[in-house]
Amino acid sequence: MLLALNKPYGVLSQFTPDHPEQRTLSEFGLPVNVYPLGRLDRDSEGLLLLSDQAGLNTKLLDPKNAHPRTYRAQVEGLVTEDALQKLRRGIVLDGTMTRPGEVAHIQPDLAPRDPPIRHRLNVPTSWIELTLREGRNRQVRKMTAAAGFPTLRLLRVAIGHFHLPPNLAAGQWRELTENERHSVFAR
Repeated sequence: MLLALNKPYGVLSQFTPDHPEQRTLSEFGLPVNVYPLGRLDRDSEGLLLLSDQAGLNTKLLDPKNAHPRTYRAQVEGLVTEDALQKLRRGIVLDGTMTRPGEVAHIQPDLAPRDPPIRHRLNVPTSWIELTLREGRNRQVRKMTAAAGFPTLRLLRVAIGHFHLPPNLAAGQWRELTENERHSVFAR
């Protein structure tokens, strides 16, 4: 079984809270014995895959497989071509260079986040779409900050060639079809 969940903001990618007030995956009525394939931090939203099949984590997350994951990030400031080039080339994080990313400036049509991002009257925001082939801890946030544009909102929109279905609202999940399953593992 392979499931897609549109993980809402403020939810941990685990079933058991570390503290009583934390929201977890347990509130979404997922089948028993599934586990998340990878993670999205509490402050991130979007596509989270879950499965009950052993070995899928390695296929998707082992850096040697260079499996693509695509994110949309709302960043503070008007992103520059210089910053986009830095992200495309890779950025030194924690002493090592990230793999190059595919990045573009975008204008997405997204529902507002609940709660909304912080808004500052004199600081504009812009959006980028970034495809990475590695999954370091908080990598997108660290990369955009290092390029001079801190992330305010982050959504994972694709894994492999499988895109978050537009009709899958935050907190909803469904099982993937066989064709969708193949698109997840396509590189």
